[in-house]
Amino acid sequence: MHTNSADASSASHPDFAHLRRLHAQAVRDSVALIRRVTPDDLSRPTPCSAWTLAELLAHMTAQHHGFAAAALGKGQDLAHWSVRPLGTDPVGLYTAAAEHVIAAFATVEGPDRAFALPEFSTTRTFRAVRAIGFHLIDYVVHSWDVARALGLAYTPDTELLRAALPIARAVPDDDSRLAPGSAFRPGLATDEDADTLERILAALGRSPRWRGPEDGTATRDTRS
Repeated sequence: MHTNSADASSASHPDFAHLRRLHAQAVRDSVALIRRVTPDDLSRPTPCSAWTLAELLAHMTAQHHGFAAAALGKGQDLAHWSVRPLGTDPVGLYTAAAEHVIAAFATVEGPDRAFALPEFSTTRTFRAVRAIGFHLIDYVVHSWDVARALGLAYTPDTELLRAALPIARAVPDDDSRLAPGSAFRPGLATDEDADTLERILAALGRSPRWRGPEDGTATRDTRS
């Protein structure tokens, strides 16, 4: 039976192939939520620091393009990471960017491919398995951000959450989280009975108690 190189690589690295599948699931979960966004929603506050939903959506779109470029060997070019105006079809632009990064990650045949991620470091590269983990955790948390901003439920698959929790806990909790524009804030304590999603959120500085306008409380939790 003929086997192409990508299939052979996936067979050689089953854990890495599984990570890519979970990553695609996390990104497509975000697409399902963002397809619910209307123009009137774009000014809503989000749990993501000082960003409105429009600003969060622009950030998420830019990150898809940046990580896709990194997977294709072009991540060192900062132009791929720049945040651009949303334009007249932000949902369509987001959906296209999401599919672009999923397709780009599918070209990565093994966990050791070097990714240039200049937003993380300009002096070193990162193994593909770590870079894809970075992107996966971003989109689990940002999907929750979007859902909260819209007053919608976010119920990711249990398997995805199990994979995301150790990644969230491995993100350095240092002064970089205090920098303007940081996507994550200092970690928060959790209750003993907190579920997996709540533990992920707290590890990255999100208060699971944050509520937006749809819940009748437009006040933002500045810690998250």
